[in-house]
Amino acid sequence: MAKTKILLKARLIVEDQGQILLLKQTTKNGGNYTLVGGTVEDYEFARKALIRESFEESGIVIQARDLQLVHTLHKKKDEKTRIVLYFKATNWTGNIRSGEPKKFKKVAWFPIDDLPKGMSATVRHALKHYRRGSRYSEMSV
Repeated sequence: MAKTKILLKARLIVEDQGQILLLKQTTKNGGNYTLVGGTVEDYEFARKALIRESFEESGIVIQARDLQLVHTLHKKKDEKTRIVLYFKATNWTGNIRSGEPKKFKKVAWFPIDDLPKGMSATVRHALKHYRRGSRYSEMSV
C-alpha cells in the first residue's frame, strides 16, 4: 500500500458588515479570487501559519485567540491529498493591502451574497459549506 502524503493548509475568513475579504491572484498564479492563507510549514501549527500568512499577504494582524475553526475540507486531486482548515477571525487589525504583489494583484471586499466570478472552485465550495454551518466537507477534482 502506498504512503499518502497529506498537505496541510490554513485559510482565513474575514467578514465585515456582510462582506468577505478576498485576494485576486496574478495571472501567473492562476488569476482567481482566493482567501488569505497558505501551506502550514513542517515547523508550524496551523494558527501560527495563518497568523504569518495573513500579515504577509494582506497586512492583517490577528492573534491565535481570535481564530475560530469553522470548516475543514478534505480534498483529493489525482494522487494528492489536502486538508484545508478554514478559520474565521473574530477580531483583527492592520491596514489591508496586497503584501505580495507578485502573487496577488489586489485585495478587495465582496458581499458574501454576491461573490465575484473567477473564484477558485475550492474556495467557492468551502464558502458554500461554511455559510451552511457545515464543519466538514470532501471534494474530489
